[in-house]
Amino acid sequence: MSDPSPWAIEAVGLGKKYRRGWALRDCSFRLPAGHVCALVGPNGAGKSTFLGTATRLVRPTAGTLRLFGVPVSDPAVLEHIAFLAQDKPLYARFTVAETLRLGRELNPRWDAAVAERIVRAGRIPFDARIATLSGGQRTRVALALAFGKRPKLLLLDEPMADLDPLARHELSGLLLAEAAEHGTTVVMSSHLVSEMADMCDYLLVLAEGRLRMAGRTDELVPGHVLVTGLAQPSGAAPGSGGVPAELTERHTVVESRVTGRQFTALIRPGGPLPDSWETTEPDMEEVLLAYLRSPGAPPLITEEARMAPASGTESGRGSGTESGTGSGTGGDRGAVA
Repeated sequence: MSDPSPWAIEAVGLGKKYRRGWALRDCSFRLPAGHVCALVGPNGAGKSTFLGTATRLVRPTAGTLRLFGVPVSDPAVLEHIAFLAQDKPLYARFTVAETLRLGRELNPRWDAAVAERIVRAGRIPFDARIATLSGGQRTRVALALAFGKRPKLLLLDEPMADLDPLARHELSGLLLAEAAEHGTTVVMSSHLVSEMADMCDYLLVLAEGRLRMAGRTDELVPGHVLVTGLAQPSGAAPGSGGVPAELTERHTVVESRVTGRQFTALIRPGGPLPDSWETTEPDMEEVLLAYLRSPGAPPLITEEARMAPASGTESGRGSGTESGTGSGTGGDRGAVA
């Protein structure tokens, strides 16, 4: 990895099938190096499965995954990634100092200064045993281990789920500062949608094992409009549910609902909108929730994030057996130019 790729992650047709079915299916995207990326989705969406494939803890059933241009199956990638699991696995009987020493012994590029700085910022005694620490303190020590490794790619699975709001705010600032200082690429799985909007500049959204959105947040969110208007009279258009035909024929509808005589919809405009409709700009949380609530809506993959699926792969052959959104690459209709 002496001449790394500008892409931190490149997935093509990535999939994982268990006995109960596909946990991850036809996942194709690329993530430029140096971004802080939110990996968002409900429980069972495939987030942990994807992180498992990126850390070599899960062997994919189909497709390929490359980290900085190197196949994830190559042991050389392990030196350049760090992974923090949701349960923060640390040796309970070790002291904080012993834990950091373990990190130093196992990692050739260990940065003792940054690891100790993260611990000291939380006023954690170095002679305290891990078992005696609070949840927030354990998270801080685990982050110190991860950053001390000085990885090129830092993978975090729900890193702040067990923290109170004050601790989350403090540690999110720490995470952003350290990532910005050293150019670390961060992929962070989380359910805290509102906080992801402030922390992340790239977005991956998974639902039902498929990729729903991928790209820079400043490209994904502005491509949507919330519209409100007069609903169709009951029975005017069978199957429309009261949503005007013009809405579904000319625009990409992500989510819609009818309340009384009024409809509200989140759309990707395909042209001018009637003056009779009221329009507002949605925020990141509104867009994310709409895609998570509507897994049948067309996916949205920006041009930068899009990768063509590998032809002839197992995942490519299998994708034709299911209906719905189709390939996880998003296709042309979901692309942002």
